[in-house]
Parts: sequence; C-alpha cells; structure tokens
Amino acid sequence: MKILGRFEFPETEAEADGWKPFVTRTALHATVLIVARTRIEGTWKAYCGSVPGWNHDNEMDPVLRNGDRVPEHIARACFKCFEGIPYAK
Repeated sequence: MKILGRFEFPETEAEADGWKPFVTRTALHATVLIVARTRIEGTWKAYCGSVPGWNHDNEMDPVLRNGDRVPEHIARACFKCFEGIPYAK
C-alpha cells in the first residue's frame, strides 16, 4: 500500500481486492450535504446535494451517486483530512 496524506491506497491487484474507500460528510445545512470519498487510484472527490435531513448517515450514498461535483477549492476548505492527496479531475 502507498500512503498519501493519512490514507492508504492499493498498489497491486491483491491490495485492491480488500481496499475500501474512506467516505465522510459535512453538512452545510440540515438539508444540504457535501460528501467526499477517496478513490482507488489515490485521489479523492467531493459531491454536494440536497437531502431530506432525517439521517445524514443514510443520506450520503445518494449524494455520492447523484450530487453535483464540488470545485476543488471549496472541497479542500471543507475537508482538511484530505491534505496531501490529489483532487480527482
């Protein structure tokens, strides 16, 4: 595994088999989430979307699937934990 920032990313097929992305969120409002996820190639990306606001843990996946891409400068301001990891294009 290679380490970028504070996260591990696979370098071989065998390592990729057991790798799971790190997913986190920031609520801009009760009904607006920004959700970020690491990618297997050693990058990360953030998406923003509206949600019902009942349970943010359960509302992250729809934002990842259907949310709008967040520009890098906004994503980096919201997710300091990804420092040292390239932002996906």
